[in-house]
Amino acid sequence: QVQLVESGGGLVHPGGSLMLSCAFSGSIFSVYTIGWHRQAPGKQRELVAAITSDGNSDYAESVEGRFAISRDNEKETVSLQMNSLKPEDTAVYYCNAVAGATLWTMWKAAPVGSWGQGTQVTVSS
Repeated sequence: QVQLVESGGGLVHPGGSLMLSCAFSGSIFSVYTIGWHRQAPGKQRELVAAITSDGNSDYAESVEGRFAISRDNEKETVSLQMNSLKPEDTAVYYCNAVAGATLWTMWKAAPVGSWGQGTQVTVSS
């Protein structure tokens, strides 16, 4: 089955940058749409970025212009470059894989598919 492993989280000062990676295995990576979600303590999990199998992407308004999602179909990885980080970006970040999903589906439908264990991002002075 699909397995996802997130890495790259850590502690960073406001205004700093981090790059998260999601390693995919167990199926045909090229047919999967990948989303990055985050969940802060006491808050609901929210989708912040998604990328389809053909490279189309979209972002939550709260991160647009600061975050960039990309995929490498040879390495079977998806990255989330996070710049100009704010304290409100503090959360556990999760990678999510859904076969054949459209960007509309990723934002409007209930979250489905495979999930990683998450990586902690803390933005603090």
